[in-house]
Amino acid sequence: MSHSYPPLNLEVRTPRLTLAGASDELLERLVPTVRAGVADAEPWPFDDPSSFYQDSPDREWRWLRAVWAGRGRVNESFWRLYFVVLLDGEPVGMQDLIGVDFAKYGTVTSFSWLAPGHRGHGLGAEMRAAVLHLAFAGLGAREAESDAFADNRASNKVSRSLGYRPNGTTWDTRRGEAAPIQRWLLTRAAWEQARRTDIELLGVEECLPVLGLA
Repeated sequence: MSHSYPPLNLEVRTPRLTLAGASDELLERLVPTVRAGVADAEPWPFDDPSSFYQDSPDREWRWLRAVWAGRGRVNESFWRLYFVVLLDGEPVGMQDLIGVDFAKYGTVTSFSWLAPGHRGHGLGAEMRAAVLHLAFAGLGAREAESDAFADNRASNKVSRSLGYRPNGTTWDTRRGEAAPIQRWLLTRAAWEQARRTDIELLGVEECLPVLGLA
Protein backbone atom coordinates (compact mmCIF):
# COMPACT_ATOMS: atom_id res chain seq x y z
CA MET A 1 0.00 0.00 0.00
CA SER A 2 1.06 3.61 -0.52
CA HIS A 3 1.73 5.74 2.55
CA SER A 4 1.44 9.49 3.06
CA TYR A 5 4.90 9.54 4.67
CA PRO A 6 7.57 9.06 1.94
CA PRO A 7 10.14 7.06 3.98
CA LEU A 8 7.56 4.30 4.35
CA ASN A 9 7.35 4.02 0.55
CA LEU A 10 11.09 3.56 0.06
CA GLU A 11 12.14 0.21 -1.37
CA VAL A 12 15.47 -1.30 -2.35
CA ARG A 13 15.22 -4.45 -4.45
CA THR A 14 17.95 -6.96 -5.20
CA PRO A 15 17.65 -10.33 -6.97
CA ARG A 16 17.49 -12.02 -3.56
CA LEU A 17 15.53 -9.71 -1.27
CA THR A 18 13.69 -6.42 -0.78
CA LEU A 19 14.23 -3.71 1.81
CA ALA A 20 10.82 -2.14 2.42
CA GLY A 21 10.07 0.95 4.52
CA ALA A 22 9.17 -0.26 8.01
CA SER A 23 5.45 0.41 8.14
CA ASP A 24 3.41 -0.68 11.15
CA GLU A 25 1.99 -3.50 9.06
CA LEU A 26 5.43 -4.93 8.38
CA LEU A 27 6.61 -4.38 11.96
CA GLU A 28 3.60 -6.35 13.22
CA ARG A 29 4.59 -9.24 10.96
CA LEU A 30 8.07 -9.18 12.55
CA VAL A 31 6.81 -9.28 16.13
CA PRO A 32 6.76 -13.12 16.31
CA THR A 33 10.43 -13.18 15.30
CA VAL A 34 11.36 -10.64 17.96
CA ARG A 35 9.26 -12.52 20.51
CA ALA A 36 11.08 -15.77 19.70
CA GLY A 37 14.46 -14.09 20.26
CA VAL A 38 17.02 -12.41 18.03
CA ALA A 39 20.01 -12.39 20.40
CA ASP A 40 20.07 -16.13 20.92
CA ALA A 41 23.72 -17.06 21.49
CA GLU A 42 27.09 -15.71 22.55
CA PRO A 43 29.02 -13.71 21.53
CA TRP A 44 26.21 -11.19 22.03
CA PRO A 45 26.00 -8.94 18.96
CA PHE A 46 24.28 -5.81 20.31
CA ASP A 47 25.62 -3.03 22.50
CA ASP A 48 23.85 -1.58 25.53
CA PRO A 49 21.05 -0.75 25.84
CA SER A 50 19.26 -3.23 23.60
CA SER A 51 15.66 -4.31 23.82
CA PHE A 52 16.69 -7.68 22.39
CA TYR A 53 18.24 -8.62 25.75
CA GLN A 54 14.94 -8.09 27.59
CA ASP A 55 12.44 -10.80 28.42
CA SER A 56 9.23 -11.14 26.41
CA PRO A 57 6.86 -9.27 26.21
CA ASP A 58 8.93 -6.27 27.33
CA ARG A 59 11.31 -7.11 24.49
CA GLU A 60 8.70 -6.62 21.79
CA TRP A 61 7.25 -3.50 23.41
CA ARG A 62 10.62 -1.78 23.76
CA TRP A 63 11.62 -2.74 20.23
CA LEU A 64 8.43 -1.29 18.77
CA ARG A 65 8.73 1.90 20.82
CA ALA A 66 12.33 2.35 19.68
CA VAL A 67 11.39 2.04 16.01
CA TRP A 68 8.40 4.35 16.40
CA ALA A 69 10.53 6.96 18.18
CA GLY A 70 13.29 6.69 15.58
CA ARG A 71 10.87 7.08 12.70
CA GLY A 72 9.57 10.28 14.28
CA ARG A 73 12.98 11.83 14.88
CA VAL A 74 13.80 13.06 11.38
CA ASN A 75 15.42 16.41 10.55
CA GLU A 76 18.44 17.78 8.71
CA SER A 77 20.81 16.93 11.56
CA PHE A 78 19.66 13.35 12.15
CA TRP A 79 17.59 10.71 10.43
CA ARG A 80 17.28 6.94 10.57
CA LEU A 81 15.59 4.99 7.82
CA TYR A 82 14.14 1.66 8.98
CA PHE A 83 13.64 -1.18 6.52
CA VAL A 84 12.07 -4.59 6.96
CA VAL A 85 13.96 -7.27 5.03
CA LEU A 86 11.63 -9.33 2.87
CA LEU A 87 12.71 -12.72 1.53
CA ASP A 88 10.17 -14.20 -0.87
CA GLY A 89 7.69 -11.75 0.61
CA GLU A 90 8.28 -12.85 4.20
CA PRO A 91 9.91 -10.55 6.81
CA VAL A 92 13.17 -12.00 8.14
CA GLY A 93 14.96 -9.03 9.74
CA MET A 94 15.69 -5.33 9.58
CA GLN A 95 18.25 -3.06 7.96
CA ASP A 96 18.62 0.58 9.03
CA LEU A 97 20.49 3.50 7.48
CA ILE A 98 21.49 6.44 9.69
CA GLY A 99 22.67 9.91 8.72
CA VAL A 100 24.07 12.52 11.15
CA ASP A 101 24.45 15.98 9.58
CA PHE A 102 24.36 14.07 6.30
CA ALA A 103 23.84 17.14 4.10
CA LYS A 104 27.08 18.54 5.51
CA TYR A 105 29.30 15.46 5.78
CA GLY A 106 27.75 12.82 3.52
CA THR A 107 28.49 10.00 5.96
CA VAL A 108 26.13 7.15 6.84
CA THR A 109 26.18 4.28 9.28
CA SER A 110 24.07 1.13 9.27
CA PHE A 111 22.51 -1.36 11.67
CA SER A 112 20.89 -4.69 10.93
CA TRP A 113 19.68 -7.97 12.33
CA LEU A 114 18.42 -11.25 10.90
CA ALA A 115 16.22 -13.96 12.33
CA PRO A 116 18.47 -16.77 13.60
CA GLY A 117 17.14 -19.29 11.08
CA HIS A 118 18.19 -17.12 8.14
CA ARG A 119 21.80 -16.48 9.12
CA GLY A 120 24.79 -17.98 7.38
CA HIS A 121 23.32 -17.81 3.86
CA GLY A 122 24.78 -14.53 2.62
CA LEU A 123 21.70 -12.45 3.38
CA GLY A 124 23.58 -10.13 5.72
CA ALA A 125 25.93 -9.10 2.92
CA GLU A 126 23.02 -8.73 0.48
CA MET A 127 21.11 -6.50 2.91
CA ARG A 128 24.12 -4.28 3.48
CA ALA A 129 24.89 -4.08 -0.24
CA ALA A 130 21.30 -2.98 -0.81
CA VAL A 131 21.33 -0.21 1.78
CA LEU A 132 24.76 0.96 0.60
CA HIS A 133 23.35 1.29 -2.90
CA LEU A 134 20.62 3.51 -1.49
CA ALA A 135 23.21 5.58 0.38
CA PHE A 136 25.67 6.08 -2.47
CA ALA A 137 23.55 5.86 -5.61
CA GLY A 138 20.32 7.24 -4.18
CA LEU A 139 21.39 9.79 -1.58
CA GLY A 140 24.87 10.73 -2.81
CA ALA A 141 26.85 9.58 0.23
CA ARG A 142 30.59 10.23 0.42
CA GLU A 143 31.41 7.39 2.80
CA ALA A 144 29.85 4.72 4.98
CA GLU A 145 30.96 3.71 8.45
CA SER A 146 30.26 0.51 10.31
CA ASP A 147 31.35 -1.11 13.54
CA ALA A 148 30.91 -4.41 15.32
CA PHE A 149 32.25 -6.17 18.35
CA ALA A 150 35.62 -7.68 17.53
CA ASP A 151 34.28 -11.21 18.05
CA ASN A 152 31.24 -10.65 15.82
CA ARG A 153 32.77 -12.58 12.94
CA ALA A 154 29.70 -12.43 10.70
CA SER A 155 29.33 -8.64 10.74
CA ASN A 156 33.05 -8.01 10.35
CA LYS A 157 33.19 -10.48 7.46
CA VAL A 158 30.37 -8.63 5.70
CA SER A 159 32.17 -5.30 6.06
CA ARG A 160 35.41 -6.68 4.68
CA SER A 161 33.66 -8.44 1.77
CA LEU A 162 31.95 -5.21 0.68
CA GLY A 163 35.15 -3.19 0.51
CA TYR A 164 35.25 -1.53 3.91
CA ARG A 165 38.70 -1.02 5.41
CA PRO A 166 39.61 -1.17 9.13
CA ASN A 167 39.22 2.25 10.71
CA GLY A 168 40.52 1.85 14.25
CA THR A 169 39.03 0.36 17.39
CA THR A 170 37.05 1.55 20.37
CA TRP A 171 35.09 0.10 23.30
CA ASP A 172 31.44 -0.37 24.19
CA THR A 173 29.44 -2.42 26.65
CA ARG A 174 27.14 -5.35 26.08
CA ARG A 175 25.08 -6.77 28.88
CA GLY A 176 27.11 -4.58 31.24
CA GLU A 177 30.55 -5.86 30.22
CA ALA A 178 33.17 -3.84 28.30
CA ALA A 179 34.15 -5.31 24.92
CA PRO A 180 36.33 -4.08 22.03
CA ILE A 181 34.72 -2.68 18.87
CA GLN A 182 36.21 -2.91 15.37
CA ARG A 183 35.43 0.14 13.25
CA TRP A 184 35.18 0.11 9.43
CA LEU A 185 35.09 2.72 6.65
CA LEU A 186 33.89 2.42 3.04
CA THR A 187 34.75 5.32 0.74
CA ARG A 188 32.71 6.22 -2.30
CA ALA A 189 35.68 5.34 -4.53
CA ALA A 190 35.89 1.85 -3.01
CA TRP A 191 32.13 1.36 -3.40
CA GLU A 192 32.30 2.47 -7.04
CA GLN A 193 34.92 -0.19 -7.82
CA ALA A 194 32.46 -2.99 -7.02
CA ARG A 195 29.23 -1.13 -7.75
CA ARG A 196 26.36 -3.48 -8.60
CA THR A 197 23.99 -2.98 -11.51
CA ASP A 198 21.21 -5.30 -10.32
CA ILE A 199 19.83 -3.21 -7.44
CA GLU A 200 16.68 -1.14 -7.94
CA LEU A 201 15.65 1.93 -5.90
CA LEU A 202 12.05 3.09 -5.55
CA GLY A 203 10.66 6.20 -3.90
CA VAL A 204 13.95 8.02 -3.37
CA GLU A 205 13.05 11.35 -5.00
CA GLU A 206 9.90 11.74 -2.91
CA CYS A 207 11.91 11.05 0.24
CA LEU A 208 14.64 13.66 -0.30
CA PRO A 209 12.70 16.66 1.09
CA VAL A 210 11.92 14.72 4.30
CA LEU A 211 15.67 14.20 4.86
CA GLY A 212 16.56 17.81 4.10
CA LEU A 213 18.25 16.85 0.82
CA ALA A 214 16.08 18.80 -1.62
